[in-house]
Amino acid sequence: MFGESHDIPHEFPEYRELAKQLCDADPEFKSMYSEYHQLDEEIRQIEQNVEAVSDLYAEELKKKRVVLKDKIYDILIHHKN
Repeated sequence: MFGESHDIPHEFPEYRELAKQLCDADPEFKSMYSEYHQLDEEIRQIEQNVEAVSDLYAEELKKKRVVLKDKIYDILIHHKN
């Protein structure tokens, strides 16, 4: 949905604590996590018409967000075990 937050704690609530631990322990994970949330915020601003951009740019941001979310999820599921 437009304007909806896709932050990691909402997307993967079962990994909320692990994500927090990894942010504290792994600078690379923290950087990826931060980049993901910045993209998510920018996309929400676009969807709420706060920021005007081309459709192509908005779609590129969404693709980047999906790639980052997949990478973050992969890290989370491998650290859970």
